[in-house]
Amino acid sequence: MADPTADDEPTRAARLLDAQAKAERLFAEIGARGLIAPGAGEREVSDRVRDLANELFGTTRHWHKRVVRSGPNTLKPYRENPPDRVIGADDIVFADFGPIFEEYEADFGRTFVLGGDPDKHRLRADLPRIFAAGRSFFESDPHITGARLYAEVARLAAESGWELGGWHAGHLVGEFPHEWIEGADVESYIAPANDTPLRRTDRAGRRCHWILEIHLIDGEREFGGFHEELLTL
Repeated sequence: MADPTADDEPTRAARLLDAQAKAERLFAEIGARGLIAPGAGEREVSDRVRDLANELFGTTRHWHKRVVRSGPNTLKPYRENPPDRVIGADDIVFADFGPIFEEYEADFGRTFVLGGDPDKHRLRADLPRIFAAGRSFFESDPHITGARLYAEVARLAAESGWELGGWHAGHLVGEFPHEWIEGADVESYIAPANDTPLRRTDRAGRRCHWILEIHLIDGEREFGGFHEELLTL
């Protein structure tokens, strides 16, 4: 197999977009098959999605842990590992998966609302809207830094009555395993301490591509939601 780091930029971009398209199809099938349902445990749903990815694409590897969270667990940031929880009939649930397709990473997250709670439905509707506004802000400034984009996403969240649920709002994505290549440097994240431009090349001289994560929470009512996909393509 050819070394993916040797691919030219149009090929890298096409492979990242293809990986995301497959992840988007995976999530569409999650909804169509009703895999997120009352009475199922979060780990059970995670395993169902893992098996579905294997069925659809032969995918057996994920570059980060598979995340399915419901109810109060949706308040927790990625790095925490809350106890498994059974999904309720009036719950909000988000899924965050990082499947690897032909050595390229996808990172995709969506939120599902069971029942008719208007506040949960409002949060779900706000997630893609704030994502789109964040992307527009990114596109408007060719020199934008991670810190500036994070601040704008936090402002958009507060304007809509929510808080951000994590210390960052996105990260680098690329050939697997990008975490090993890039380490845990703050420059790898859309975060308050990242004063470097997001439009730059990495240590290997390749164009940086980014994932934008929108994790909105309501701490008082103890629920949150999540939306993520490619920012730069």
